[in-house]
Amino acid sequence: MKMKKVIERIYSQGYRFLEHWHAKLGCKPLRKRVFVRGLESRAYSLRKELERLRKVPRVIKAADIKLKLGPQYYNANILAPKEGTSQVLFAHYVVIAPGGKSQKHGHMNEAMFYILDGKGYDIHDGVRHDWEAGDVVIVNNACVHQHFNTDPDRPVRAIIIKSKPLYLFMNMVMQEDVERNPTVPVAGHDHFEATYFPE
Repeated sequence: MKMKKVIERIYSQGYRFLEHWHAKLGCKPLRKRVFVRGLESRAYSLRKELERLRKVPRVIKAADIKLKLGPQYYNANILAPKEGTSQVLFAHYVVIAPGGKSQKHGHMNEAMFYILDGKGYDIHDGVRHDWEAGDVVIVNNACVHQHFNTDPDRPVRAIIIKSKPLYLFMNMVMQEDVERNPTVPVAGHDHFEATYFPE
């Protein structure tokens, strides 16, 4: 029990340290994320959860999908535990500005990218993999990777599907940024605005 309190204190102090430096450097504050939703019941029955799930919308309208981040890499969560639509799958829609790139990061879960629009490449553990619209890109487990748009004029759009919540539920929690998302626009694309629909 004593060790648990020590670990909680270390995590708490580490989070406060990150918050302090984010604020001091003028960065956006850290936000809490929901990776796996809690599922509770006072009885040995999940009937209420089943009733709730049956009421969840089965169609997510494009107008309700909001792109965030930027100015080079934009993201919109489509299916995530936070929204209460799925406990096992995580899906999001991404846009990479012309000539832009994503953060360099790694996670334990594998992922599948379906490239809707554009062309570019990924670096997976130091190896380059070129792709274009219509291709499917697979990111293997525990792979450090980054996404690049090679077209200087057109954005890349992709759907990403992964079973991240399931991995996290099983305590397979390795996940880190090696290099954060770029904070400055690509030269010549200072006013790029990501859209959900292709031009």
